Amino acid sequence: MSEIAHEIASQPTCWARAAELALAIRAELPQPGDRVAVIGCGTSFYMGRAVAALRETHGSGETDAFPASEFPGARRYDRMVAISRSGTTTEVVQLLERLDGVPRAVVTADAGSPAAQLAETAIVLDFADERSIVQTRFATSALAMFRTHLGEDLDRTIEDGERAVAQPLELDPTQFAHVVFLGHGWTVGIAEEAALKLREASQTYSEAYPAMEYRHGPISLADARSLVWIIGSPDPSVADDVRSTGATVRVASLDPMAELVLIHRMAVAIAEAKGLDADHPPHLSRSVLLP
Repeated sequence: MSEIAHEIASQPTCWARAAELALAIRAELPQPGDRVAVIGCGTSFYMGRAVAALRETHGSGETDAFPASEFPGARRYDRMVAISRSGTTTEVVQLLERLDGVPRAVVTADAGSPAAQLAETAIVLDFADERSIVQTRFATSALAMFRTHLGEDLDRTIEDGERAVAQPLELDPTQFAHVVFLGHGWTVGIAEEAALKLREASQTYSEAYPAMEYRHGPISLADARSLVWIIGSPDPSVADDVRSTGATVRVASLDPMAELVLIHRMAVAIAEAKGLDADHPPHLSRSVLLP
């Protein structure tokens, strides 16, 4: 079994541990009413987008998410949360170095990392660290922690995750040349992360959009070789419109994080069918370190 396959399968267990941690460190996480910025790069940024949307949905306070390289310095926040598995990503470290007067928390897998040392609060998910370059369980464990902190009960999420690990893949992943993920609200971030996983792990042409935006142009690329996976949508007719193109449609039936587990498994299956090493995609490293 590849490292990534093992890490994908361990996600429900990691979510349970992240939920327990959230209850134990409640005071260290953003509080109701805080104006918060969440930063990250790649997968961590997409998780930040999901966290930001969830905080606002729960009425916990204004929350923005930015790639670390695009943080607008003129804005003022009560708290900054950086998500970084390695804690070494150059853009994240540089931003933490230059921030002044904003309490900083870092969610990381490495307590001794530069990012952790620069923050007033280090939240360490070392139980979710990974050997594969491609992130899966660290990112979803961070999201599980924030969902619990916002008052969500993850029992069903964990049960759905266990189903997603055990059940056969419903679709033949090798029959599609083009995959699109659609989300709504906090699941837009999940959709973006899903598309990234297929690009990283299996070199598959994949896209992600808010569900209601898909009909505003991108649907023109859909055809019989397309899979459109609807993780979240406020309008069921999106699925009907996509089916009319000849594309295959999957409408999520599990918790969005569990759907992401299925997508992780599909990415690995495609990689294996192509003879690719899903643990070590070309041109990627565990952390982007710039001169």
